[in-house]
Amino acid sequence: MRLTHGDNLSNGSPTREQERDGARLVWTTALIAAIWVASDLGYYFLLPALGVKPDYNAGSIAITLYYVFWAGIAVIAFWPQYASWSRYTRWATFENRLASFVVWFLAFAGAVLFAGYVLPALPPFSPRGVNPPELPLATPWYFLPKSVEILFQQLLVVALVLTLSTQNHSLRKISITCAVLFGGAHLLLAFGDVPWGYVARFATLAAVFGFAFPYLILRVPNGLAYSYVTHWGYYAMTVVMARTLGPGVVPDLLKRLLDWS
Repeated sequence: MRLTHGDNLSNGSPTREQERDGARLVWTTALIAAIWVASDLGYYFLLPALGVKPDYNAGSIAITLYYVFWAGIAVIAFWPQYASWSRYTRWATFENRLASFVVWFLAFAGAVLFAGYVLPALPPFSPRGVNPPELPLATPWYFLPKSVEILFQQLLVVALVLTLSTQNHSLRKISITCAVLFGGAHLLLAFGDVPWGYVARFATLAAVFGFAFPYLILRVPNGLAYSYVTHWGYYAMTVVMARTLGPGVVPDLLKRLLDWS
């Protein structure tokens, strides 16, 4: 006997539409992961092969252009997801243009003021250990490529959040998924000769931020801007704490919070 659409629903078997949605979710998630991994591998291996040191301070212009390329790839690859954004939020895009303008102006001005005036005024960083992370040694030029890299990562997060939204997952489930994937993606920092203790702590904090991003993106007007500012602000805060309170303050604080030996 041939089953109808209603029969599929009644006996619990997936419909063709549900199967297509599931396949689309798997494909999009795999594509997000592939683009993220490819960008990291290119940063750690392709750029050095082209004579560009993988250092945000030393190669800021080249690395900025590198992440502009990947941001473009993300926009092209996930444009259908971005076009569906308004279906899953409670407001129209730029519904209050004045508020959006103020948010954009304050975020841009704050980033410029920090990189141009606050950062140079901070005490110099005194490394603790043979191979300190790059971030506490940041110069103002560091935040040029970092700003574009954060935009690239946020575009991938938005694509993931919207893809999960098409499956009618709850915000909690979307947040947990983003936390796991965003935190796990930061384990790739190990390719940069960063000590494993720092890698683990960066990944843990990334998971925390990844849990918060979907709420901002789906529930807060101009949420992508707030998500981006939160992401960017973490790096600024880390530099300030490392240079004013000491090089070990961030890892020591995390060690106490997480009770790591």
